[in-house]
Order: sequence, then structure tokens, then C-alpha cells
Amino acid sequence: MARTTWPGTCLAAIVLAVPPAWAQQAAAQASIVIVTGQEATVPIPTLMEGPLASTGNSDIADQLFLRLAELGPTMMTAGDRAFQPLLARSWTRRDSVTLAFHLDPRARWHDGAPVTAADVVFTFERARNPRLCPRLAELLRRITSVTAEGQHEVVFRFSQPYAEQLYDAVFHVAPLPVHLLGRTPPDSLASTPFVQAPVGDGPYRWVRRLPGEYIELAADPGFFLGAPAIRRVFFRLATDPDARLNLLLAGQADAMDNIPPPRTNVARVRADSDLRVVTVPSPTIGFLLFNQRDPRAHDRPHPILGDIAVRRAIGLALDRRLMVRATLGDAGEVPYGPASPILWIRHGTPRPLGPNAAEARRLLAARGWADHDGDGVLDRNGLPLALTLTLPNTSAIRRQMALQAQEQLRQIGVRLDLELLEISTWNERRTAGRFDVDFSASSQDPSPTGLTQGWSCDGGTNVARYCDPAVDSLLESAARATDDAGAVWHAVLTRIEDDAPAVFMYAPSYLYAVNRRFTNVRIRPESSWLALREWTVAVPGRAGATGH
Repeated sequence: MARTTWPGTCLAAIVLAVPPAWAQQAAAQASIVIVTGQEATVPIPTLMEGPLASTGNSDIADQLFLRLAELGPTMMTAGDRAFQPLLARSWTRRDSVTLAFHLDPRARWHDGAPVTAADVVFTFERARNPRLCPRLAELLRRITSVTAEGQHEVVFRFSQPYAEQLYDAVFHVAPLPVHLLGRTPPDSLASTPFVQAPVGDGPYRWVRRLPGEYIELAADPGFFLGAPAIRRVFFRLATDPDARLNLLLAGQADAMDNIPPPRTNVARVRADSDLRVVTVPSPTIGFLLFNQRDPRAHDRPHPILGDIAVRRAIGLALDRRLMVRATLGDAGEVPYGPASPILWIRHGTPRPLGPNAAEARRLLAARGWADHDGDGVLDRNGLPLALTLTLPNTSAIRRQMALQAQEQLRQIGVRLDLELLEISTWNERRTAGRFDVDFSASSQDPSPTGLTQGWSCDGGTNVARYCDPAVDSLLESAARATDDAGAVWHAVLTRIEDDAPAVFMYAPSYLYAVNRRFTNVRIRPESSWLALREWTVAVPGRAGATGH
């Protein structure tokens, strides 16, 4: 098993060593150390595009910057009533295409300046600019204008009536301070000192970042919705999942966002009286993504995967349910299409196909693939049916499943070589389309409209260049619906399944580990630590309440 190593030392020595001074300080205060596998390098709204649209960046941005409103407990993205106030203390609907938000006058930036309607207008001008923010601009394409009426009222106008207008206005982007950034050239924001020391309006202030080690945040004592009980937050970096678990079990971390396989690791956490396991529906699906284009010449179809029969055969050769059981136990399932556990459209879909190796062999033989040279690998016209699967070294789940997939495909004559990459290299190559098959994992927005990003012809994260005009048409129809669009969304999933642009491998429930000294623990499925400001700290010597 591949592991991250450091020159001149070993993992065990690091985990068992005396904690660094900042970690000892954290343990002595009302503080928390969250161990994470991704480093936040640019946790700034409107800059988290392409490979920067990472969980590491969004986890920090969620603590520094507030949205206008947030999803309520039902996770309903349609309509105007299932949301809870944040920067906006209320909102009103003027007509079918106009929403007015009334900002809370108590809201302040961390430098003391008031949060105003001008901040919202400034940020949405950036977010809706496809040159600056191609992904956000696509998500916000139905917003036609954002204007200020006085200091505390912002008016959003939309191109047409649809059910998720309020969701689009509040979920995708949090406001930035115009008084600090308004004079910065729009395309120069990423190179300003603001990125290295962000000034937000959220429950936590930026303190410092030690690259490759940790980021420290401090509670804002003047936060207008109430100062957080946890006064210091450390996001400690450990790219290797086993290292993260060992830090937790050694008492050098208080929480981690997903206990890695094997399943015995969950038992190890449960056996520690200081820790508890919190089960959370996840926004994640993992899938083998087939490149539709030749990695060496994007103007040509992929020489093997350009054939839908080959893609379908690979999917039929894999026993996904067996892999999920072996890797995740009862904390995961095989998804139907690209629908994670938090999307309501997953309910009522067909059961995913099971393995059928005989049909996989038949499909390949019908396309002329046979083992002509007797080496165990099918070939056609001198080309072996050999593919490389790339995956990041930070995911133990994908690493374990990749080994199982490699063996199962070998049995039908497909050679699958595995290439385990450092996360930055993997992100770069994936974004550039330089892969055959990529073991991707997508963390989805709560709205099914987010599927346009990965599965429409011009989607911002469609790195495999999958394009089916019929899927685009169905996506557009479902997004425009004002009534129950369930049937249309199910048609979207079915069409994608039929096209086989990917094999949808697993949809996990997340198993978080949290120290019992923290109480009122609530973990939101759309963003791991979004509710951290609500957590409390147990009085020493008193058992913590059970998380939910």
C-alpha cells in the first residue's frame, strides 16, 4: 500500500512524537484540531475554480465568509421557505423573477467595516463574469442582474421563473469586501495580499497558514450571530489517510472527516473512549471516468474508449456491489448515475446493473477484440486493450477499489495499469484531460442542477469531454421546471447510464470521528464543518453529548 513519507523519518515517529507547540496550545484551550487531506491554498469565493474548486479551499472559506442564507434541515433546494437567514435576515418575492434580500445591519467584516449591498453586487459581478469565473458564471447564468437599493437591500432578477432561484442566489458564492478589493483589477485578485490573509465576515478570522502543515483560525468575538464557543480552529494537513487516522488515535487531532478503510478502522475509533463516530449522508460519488478524447490529441476520439461498447463492457465486468461491501461495509451503496446520497432525485431510480462478465466478453468480441498473441490481454489490429487508471494518493477508498477493479478486468482480458499520483499532479493532469480512465470523486451541490457541470457538453468540470445533446436538452428541461421535475431528472440519469461515460462505483455515507469533549455536534452533508460555529465544548470531567 502506497504511503506518504517524509525524508529522514517515518510515519510512526511523527505520530508518536511530542505534539508541536501549537497543537499543545490547542489542547489547552477551547480549540479543535481537524486533520484533513487537502490543503487550502486559495480559500476565496470566486477564485475557487478548476483545480482550486477543492474541499480544502471550501472548508476554510466556509469559516471565513458567510452566504446570504443557508439550506435548512430538509436540504430542500426548491422554493423560498426552506432556507435559514445568514447575512440576509429576510427576503421577499416581488414577482416570479425578482427576489429582494434585506441584509442584517449588524454584519461586519473582520476589519470592522459594515457588510453592505455593494459587497454583494461587487461579488456577483465577478462571479457572473465567464472570463473570471467560468464555473460560477455557468451556475449563475439565469441571474440577469444584481443591484443595490440603499445600503442593506439587494435585488436579484432572473431570466425566467424556476424553482431554485433563491438557491442560486445564496448557495454558490459568498460576498467579498468591496472596500478592500474594489480597486483591484478583476483578473489580479489571485495575486493580492488578500489571498494570503483573507478578511471575511464569518464566524472565524484568519490567523495564519504554515504551508504543508496547518491553517489556524480564531473565533470572531464580535460575530453578529453569536461568538463561537470553539475559540481556535486548526486544520492540520496529512495527505495520507492512515496518517490522519493515526494522528486522531494518538490524541494529536480532535476530528477527521472520513474514517478510511479497511472497516476495522471504524472499530478502532469506536474502541477509543475519547472518540465517537458520527454518520453523515455524503454529497460524494466515486466513479471511473472514461476520457472521450485521445489524451495525446484532443481533436481525436479516444482510440479505445471512444467506443461505447468497450465502455459498457468495462462496466459489466465489475462487481461494484462486492467492491462496496468489501471497502465500505454498510456505509455505502452503488449509485444509479451521478447522483450522490444528498440528491433527492436518487429516490425512485432503477437498481444499478449487476456484473455480467459473459455479456462483457460478448460485447468486446463483437467489436473485434481477441487475444491474438496469447498474452492474456485482448487486442485488435495490433492495439492491446490496455488502459491506465489514474487516482490520487489521498483516497484509501479509491486505492482499494482500484486494485479490485484491476483484478476483475484482468479476468475478461482488459489490462488496467494503476498510476497513484500526488494530489496536485493528479488535479493538474485530470484538468488537462491527460488520462485514459480517472478514478474521480465528485462532491456535489445539494441541487441536481449541479449535474450540468460534469455531464453537459460545456460543463465546467467536464474534463473527459463527454457530450450528448440529448442529455443537455433533458438537463435544461429539468432545471426550468417549476413543478415536480422528478420524471425528467430520472430521464437524465437513465440517459447518462446508457451512454456509459463512466462507471459509477460508490456512494458512501461518511463516518466522521469527533472527540467527545465537543457537544452540540452537527455535521452538515453539503459541507463538513459549516456548522462548527454552533458546536460547544463540554465542561472538563463531564461526558460529552452524543452528536447527531
